Amino acid sequence: MTIGIENRSGIERRLSNSFNIRSLIYGGSRIRIRRQEDSERLFLVDQYSPKLFLAIVAILFLCVIDALLTFYLIGQGAYETNPIFAFTLDVNPYISIILKYTSTAVVAVCLLLFKCIVFKKYNISTHSLLYFIAGLYLAVVAWELYLLSNVII
Repeated sequence: MTIGIENRSGIERRLSNSFNIRSLIYGGSRIRIRRQEDSERLFLVDQYSPKLFLAIVAILFLCVIDALLTFYLIGQGAYETNPIFAFTLDVNPYISIILKYTSTAVVAVCLLLFKCIVFKKYNISTHSLLYFIAGLYLAVVAWELYLLSNVII
């Protein structure tokens, strides 16, 4: 049995791609894109995988560790190569860590919200960028720990 368009009540929910506050309160059911026409437009989901949550937590944790190790290494004679972070370090170290953490958190949340977007030219999805960023931060912290081991010895 099919229902005709004239028998439906309300607006077509699939036409809206905006975030629905009801899905936040009551829990939504959109986990991934199911229709081909949805993959051609901006599509937000309601549920996210625990792996993505873990990637964001790792990014934010490594961001703070990176900032703290940078502060210590600068105190030991190293210099900052990132011009924005170096400028904010000169102004106020607390502002620099807040700016670094906030900008990293905003980028991570944006990548999470738009996780279904695929850069078709490179065939890379935005949620895979979260894992890539976590790997980059891990490499940066590993490099700083290597530098730290050379400072102590």
